[in-house]
Amino acid sequence: MGNLSGKKVAVLVDKGFEEIELTSPVEALREAGADVMIVSPQSGTVKAWNHTDWGEEIDVDVELDNARPEDFDALLLPGGVMNPDKLRTNPDAVEFVRSFYVNDKPIAAICHGPWTLIEAGIVDGKQMTSYPSIRTDLTNAGATWVDEEVVVDHGLVTSRSPKDLDAFNEKMVEEFAEGRHPRNDGVENLARSTRTSA
Repeated sequence: MGNLSGKKVAVLVDKGFEEIELTSPVEALREAGADVMIVSPQSGTVKAWNHTDWGEEIDVDVELDNARPEDFDALLLPGGVMNPDKLRTNPDAVEFVRSFYVNDKPIAAICHGPWTLIEAGIVDGKQMTSYPSIRTDLTNAGATWVDEEVVVDHGLVTSRSPKDLDAFNEKMVEEFAEGRHPRNDGVENLARSTRTSA
């Protein structure tokens, strides 16, 4: 897949992330040599959702308030329903995600994870996939939605659900290993003007 030795990857989650959508990609990242850090608005631990009930408590490495995007090379956004719904209403989380994009760093998001990408204003014009229930959300935000196990667009990796994890993990490691992906789509200027007018 790729060599991630020396790469530092942030995994941004809040309470209710889908457990396998964190544990499986994190295992793949670490096997490739990445230094993986769990970032969360929660302190101490953050609780997973496992299919139909609560799952494991995962240790938080860095609280969101103390996390600096410039310290990381790439970003992973697991899904679940509750987790991205909380993140997309958290301005600090949205800005954290946007910072990776405007600095051309690769991002991987699975299942409902793209909800936070929508809130960050970075899906317009992108080819993406997701859990089918948020297809309309993505298309309304300007993305082209396709029903494929994994989709890559300029360093943005997306997949539909846990059944796609093998393909998702492979492409995620590949894109993270490639490093920065210049995008030049004006999002950085949009983000700046939004912050200025807020």
